[in-house]
Amino acid sequence: MEELWEVLRPEEQIELKLRKLYTQHHFHPYHLNNFEEYGNYQQSYNFLRSSSIITFTGNDGRTMALKPDVTLSIAKNTPAGEARKVYYVEDVYRHDRQAGEYQKIYQIGLEIIDEITWEDQLEVLKLAWESLAQVGEGTLDLSHMGILNGICDRFPEEDRQKVLDCLRDKSSHGMDELTAKAGLSQEESENLAKLVRLSGDFETKYQRAKVLLADYPKAQAGLEELKQLYKALQEENLSEKIRLRLDFSIVNDADYYSGLLFQGFIKEARETILYGGRYDRLMSRQGKDQGAIGFGMKLNHVGQKLPVDSESLEYLNVALPKGRMGDAVYELFTKAGVAAEGVFEENRKLIFCDEENKLRFFLVKPSDVAIYVEHGAADIGVVGKDILLESKAEVIEFLDLHMGECRLAVAAHNDFKEDFSRPLRVSTKYPQITREFYEGLGRSVELIHLHGSIELAPLLGLSDVIVDIVETGTTLKENDLKVIQDIAPSSARLIINHATWRFKQERIQKVIEKVRKQL
Repeated sequence: MEELWEVLRPEEQIELKLRKLYTQHHFHPYHLNNFEEYGNYQQSYNFLRSSSIITFTGNDGRTMALKPDVTLSIAKNTPAGEARKVYYVEDVYRHDRQAGEYQKIYQIGLEIIDEITWEDQLEVLKLAWESLAQVGEGTLDLSHMGILNGICDRFPEEDRQKVLDCLRDKSSHGMDELTAKAGLSQEESENLAKLVRLSGDFETKYQRAKVLLADYPKAQAGLEELKQLYKALQEENLSEKIRLRLDFSIVNDADYYSGLLFQGFIKEARETILYGGRYDRLMSRQGKDQGAIGFGMKLNHVGQKLPVDSESLEYLNVALPKGRMGDAVYELFTKAGVAAEGVFEENRKLIFCDEENKLRFFLVKPSDVAIYVEHGAADIGVVGKDILLESKAEVIEFLDLHMGECRLAVAAHNDFKEDFSRPLRVSTKYPQITREFYEGLGRSVELIHLHGSIELAPLLGLSDVIVDIVETGTTLKENDLKVIQDIAPSSARLIINHATWRFKQERIQKVIEKVRKQL
């Protein structure tokens, strides 16, 4: 048997260990079909965080889907009133936004569908903890929908999603705009801005959160539930490889999740590898009165080595855009006392090391900064909000540097008159932003994707209008063009990799606070 064990891949060894663990806790194996009716997933589009789904037409004419999620299938196939305590090992198929291709995700996880008790929640958290510990050293981050809903209740319904976005991105500048719009007091606005940035060791941050949420009874109730779970976990004999953190950037779909939320990270991976929570609302939407809680963990990364040398762990890796913006950010860092002067040399090097402050600067194409940070090649970076809106990169948008301030706008020739009898022809280098903007208006458009000299398009009859960045508007005026609609403001944002934040938070926090004082 020992010889057979040695031939197993690392992820297969972990799978077998976790199967044994889950069985010891009386979870039963559950196997799903590879295909489900597409309509089942289409009804729960938000739950899948807008993942694209692979579909095909079955022999009977039904539209079928290659399974993109396990939880939805288990919930759907559990009859009303029936209790289940199951674990699964399944492949799911999701669209990789950056690669532009579909990928197979190797998942293991468990679900309890029943009248969920306190003991059920504690058991699931314990198993999530031990599952992470089997994979590597890491963190288990806790949050609660009661806290998020309690905060959202202070804002108009139409701004609810924006509030959740600010919490997810740790965007205190975005929260400042929303609190001003909602007419909240200065004290409450300042408290919410601090709450957005709050994360770290559970015990320490709990005390701070309790003060900041003093006037939010619903949020206080959620926070106290987390505290009780935390105390119970401390009494268990769990692996010391995992740290417990409090972090309100864990934002799952409020239409489905109803209580405890948690995510897991390990040092060996540059992304979230474990997602979990209580999802009674999902069951309710399917006409079932049971509660539900569970988690899923990716095993794709197990055994993979990060393509970096060990020395890089000593540095804080910073991706800067080439050109004037990168120079301006570096100057800001030196003024803040974060970086030493004279690090950037007059040569063709792309990586510059600040040995004194243990920083490594990478100079990359502006549109690539978010990609380097999202994939963990850089810990932090500086990128325009326009690029973040276009790429939808999964990063923490922590700070508005108020540099390169401009706006995304629709512009047209001075004598332009819109013809609603046909699709509007739009030239842009921002196809995603443009498509979403006009879909929101219910306007049919024909997109023409350009990479430069966008202003030329309406002058030569290539398009009716353009969507582009506008700073002073001088170029538009000189070419007989004018802004006819604003889409969104843009400026340079300091962004952080999600996994890096969990493991280098103290160093990053020091950099950010020094930079913030210079703004």
